[in-house]
Amino acid sequence: MRLFSYLDKNNQKRVGVLKAAGSQEFVDLAATDATLPKSLLELIATPGAMERAKKVSQSATAVTQSLKDVRFIPLIDRPSKIVCLGLNYADHAAEGGHARPEYPSFFMRGPSSMVGHLEPMIRPKASDKFDFEAELAFVVGKAGRHLTAENALDHIAGYSVFNDGSLRDYQRKSTQWTIGKNFDATGAFGPWLVTPDELPPGADGLRIQSRLNGQVMQDANTKSFLWGVVETLVLITECMTLEPGDVVITGTPAGVGYARKPPVFMKQGDTIEVEIEGVGLLSNPVVDEK
Repeated sequence: MRLFSYLDKNNQKRVGVLKAAGSQEFVDLAATDATLPKSLLELIATPGAMERAKKVSQSATAVTQSLKDVRFIPLIDRPSKIVCLGLNYADHAAEGGHARPEYPSFFMRGPSSMVGHLEPMIRPKASDKFDFEAELAFVVGKAGRHLTAENALDHIAGYSVFNDGSLRDYQRKSTQWTIGKNFDATGAFGPWLVTPDELPPGADGLRIQSRLNGQVMQDANTKSFLWGVVETLVLITECMTLEPGDVVITGTPAGVGYARKPPVFMKQGDTIEVEIEGVGLLSNPVVDEK
């Protein structure tokens, strides 16, 4: 399945299921079965709801609509946690002057920092050093602590695309990166949550790109992760319980704007795209904060 979160004409949260990859039609789950949850977080967290959603989306009586007028919102707009990895590609670590790390650089994002597919990413008044970062995201499907290599993938609800928009000067004001990663509406998330059955285990071997105004900036493959999805889950759950709807962002490859000579940062009027093979294309305009 390819699920997504959107607002209906009454500004109410809804969940859709794409009819097929590349289709412009989707099934409105709540309109087809009113007993299903109307937010993706609730759908994931409700036992049996994802299986019911799959059956509903394939039923002859499914209510279909067009994507044409959909307003996307972040897939999970209020997760309990958004855990991010830094320096998860050796080439990106090197371009920033870092040695190959022995342990991931974990940091957190807050929900107010996210926007949905096609929604504007906001360059704040405080900085003009607004950078792009193409990243694979995954969403936790069931709670887990002390996960192992054998059971980690059983805890994933699906995979998606993330643009970890970063204010580089603010990121470097502190030894921790959090402040540069949490300006409002700077990180984009979506459009689809692709269930694991449609992808290789751990989303391994998928091409990942960012394109700024059509120009390829980053071009890599998830096989180059220093810490793959399984190991990431094992490391995180040494520390904390991951809960349904929690989001994990897996890091970006080389090619980011600040490392270029001269640096390239996003500005008003730009369009930034992040595409991951088999997962989807996330596109956002860039606008200045008013």
